[in-house]
Amino acid sequence: MTAPVITREQAFTNARRVLDQARARRDADRAAGRLDPGVELILRRLERQQRQQAPAAPLRTAA
Repeated sequence: MTAPVITREQAFTNARRVLDQARARRDADRAAGRLDPGVELILRRLERQQRQQAPAAPLRTAA
C-alpha cells in the first residue's frame, strides 16, 4: 500500500486553483446578472461585513 503522496504545498496549490476557478465562475455569473437575487443579497452583505472588518488605511499627510 504505497500510494503516491502529494505534499502539503501541492495540496494547498490545488485547493487554491479550484477555489479561484469557482470564484471566477461566480464573478462571471454575477456580472452577467445570472445570480439568484437571494444569493446576490448574501454576497452584498458579506462584502459589506468584510469592508467593515478591514483595518482602515492610514491617513497620509501632505508632504
